[in-house]
Amino acid sequence: MIAHTIQLALAPVFMLVAIGNIMNILSTRLGRTVDRARKLQDLHATTTGDEHDLVVQEIRTVDRRIHLITRSILFLVIGCLAIGTTVAILFLEELFNYPLEKVAAGFFLVAVGLLMAGLTLFLREIRIAAASLRIDRNLLELHRKL
Repeated sequence: MIAHTIQLALAPVFMLVAIGNIMNILSTRLGRTVDRARKLQDLHATTTGDEHDLVVQEIRTVDRRIHLITRSILFLVIGCLAIGTTVAILFLEELFNYPLEKVAAGFFLVAVGLLMAGLTLFLREIRIAAASLRIDRNLLELHRKL
């Protein structure tokens, strides 16, 4: 019955919505990171000595972040394709009355795995970003009561 198939397809569709929201966050982060990379590239040509070394160090960090974000997006997009395939298989199974549950389950598991991989890369990128934004303890003036 097609109504039952629609019900089965709802879980993967909700997963698509969740992944879409995550990709929106990632694309915003990517845009900001690319903007920072462009500024650093301009500074690279105009700095020397210790200041130049700091710029190069930050460029390396930004490059790593861009790599992680784009890989995360890649995994999430492929995961979305696997979810779309899952939904299509569910409907093909119903239309042609051919048992494809295990194939659909396989594609769904692949999608979940890709989601987990994408989120793991996202977490790694966040940790790198947070580590590069650590505030010097001296600036916190923790010895003062405010």
